[in-house]
Amino acid sequence: MLLAADVGNTEIVLGIFDGATLRHTWRSSTRPERTSDELALLLSGFLEHRDLDLRSDVDALCLASVVPDVTGQFREMAATYLSHEPLVVGPGMKTGVSVLTDNPREVGADRVVNTLAAFAMVGGPAIVVDFGTSTNFDVVSEAGEFLGGVIAPGLQISAGALFGRTARLTRVDLQPPRSPIGRSTVEAIQSGLIYGTAGEVDGIVERIRADLGAPDATVVATGGLAPVVLPHCRTVDRYEPWLTLEGLRLVYEKNVDD
Repeated sequence: MLLAADVGNTEIVLGIFDGATLRHTWRSSTRPERTSDELALLLSGFLEHRDLDLRSDVDALCLASVVPDVTGQFREMAATYLSHEPLVVGPGMKTGVSVLTDNPREVGADRVVNTLAAFAMVGGPAIVVDFGTSTNFDVVSEAGEFLGGVIAPGLQISAGALFGRTARLTRVDLQPPRSPIGRSTVEAIQSGLIYGTAGEVDGIVERIRADLGAPDATVVATGGLAPVVLPHCRTVDRYEPWLTLEGLRLVYEKNVDD
C-alpha cells in the first residue's frame, strides 16, 4: 500500500492507498520538534487503528512538504522503520506538470501535485483554491501547466491577526453568523471572517478567469478549512477534500518504475 503525506505548515494530512483507492485518511498537527521515532509511533497508531502495520503493509511512501524539518523526520523515519526510501516531491522529479513561473524551484510541492490532480479530474483551464494556513490559488492551463497563482492569508491567520492586535476582541468559533449584518461583536467578527474570505475567493477567481480569458475555468476547492467557507462562495464548482493526496498518488505512479 502507498502512504501519502501532505505536510503543511499547520497540519499533516495522511492517506493510505490500495492501488488507486484511497482507503483511509488522517490529520495530525505539524510539529517540527517531533523526532523520527515519535513520527513512527504516530503513524503506527493511525495504521493500527485500521488493522494495518507500518512495516508490513506500507510498501511505499510519497511526500509533499513545505516544512523542511518535517521532511527530515520522514526521511529518518523511513530509514529506520521502512525498507524503502520515501519519494519526496521536489525539483527534478517527474510530475508531468510544467511549471511556467519565473523561478519554478520556489513553487511549493503541494501546488504542483494539486495542479496534477486537478487536471486529471477536470482538465484545464482550472483554478485550485486550497484553504490552508494560507489560501492558495493555483492556476492550471488548458494543457495542464502550472501558470502561477495567488497566495493570500488563510482564515486562521486572518483571525489570529485580528485577535492579536485588538485588545477587546475575543476569539470566536469559525462558523457563519445568522446574518451578514452582525447583531453582536461575535457575529460581526464571524461575518468579517467568513463572508470576507468568501468574497476574497470570488473576487480573485473572477480576476484570474478574466486574465486567462477563460470565464468557464473550473474551480476546484480543497483544504481543511474549505467547508467553512464554500457554502458562501459563488464561483467554486466542486470540492475535493483529498486533492493533494490524489496528486501524490499520481506522482508516485509516474515515478514508481524509474
